[in-house]
Amino acid sequence: MGALVRSVGRMLLGLAVSLAVVGALWIGLLKVFDVSAYIGKGPWEVWTFLVLDPEAAENRALVGGQLGQTLLDAGMGFAAGMLAALAAACVFTLFRGVEHALMPLAMLLRSVPLVALAPMIILVFGRQEAAVAAMGGIVVLFPALVTIVFGLRSASPAMLEVVQVYGGTRFDAFRKVAVPTAVPALFTALRVSIPGALTGALLAEWLATGQGIGYGIVSAVSRARYDQVWAAVVAVTLASILLYAVVAAVEAALKQRAGT
Repeated sequence: MGALVRSVGRMLLGLAVSLAVVGALWIGLLKVFDVSAYIGKGPWEVWTFLVLDPEAAENRALVGGQLGQTLLDAGMGFAAGMLAALAAACVFTLFRGVEHALMPLAMLLRSVPLVALAPMIILVFGRQEAAVAAMGGIVVLFPALVTIVFGLRSASPAMLEVVQVYGGTRFDAFRKVAVPTAVPALFTALRVSIPGALTGALLAEWLATGQGIGYGIVSAVSRARYDQVWAAVVAVTLASILLYAVVAAVEAALKQRAGT
């Protein structure tokens, strides 16, 4: 219980620091680049749009509904990319020949801009959930795959040899040594994949589904609703920071529990 309380405290402290840094950069960059007040909205304008305006309730409902859709889309892409990365990492670690054959394909998916792949993805999967999962999964896949493979291969050679000496198979060594060793790398992959999944969801909404914050920002820009644009950006940024902090807090709590 104490470890959980400390983890939550550190999460809240880190969240506060992150918000302070983001807010300072936000205000500073608007001033440095002398962005027009008509286009560039600061924290106070966003607060007014969401809280103080007579239409604030409607504005919050609009942005909140779009954020909920984006989080759902990001969750689909995150799940698809992480599951694919986990499966591929296990296969690559156990069978090096498969890695040599398929890793270039993963690198190709990473190197080609998603905007260029989007038309083909839409042709294959349509404009619904499958396309969202595919686009988000592509963004998540490669960094998660590389991180998890590195973690699986960081197992102690001496421990792997001990399993073999006692008659264990390659799979036994993988299951009993490599997998537990890779847990920190797995949490790193989870943290890194959160903003990637949100980015993939925003692109999918803009290019394919016409829903969520990705499409809402484009629609608001076309109607010169810049307050709404900045409020949407703030909402998705806060969601990304909060999710990142939650994963970091869970990891810290598990580490402390394992150490006790």
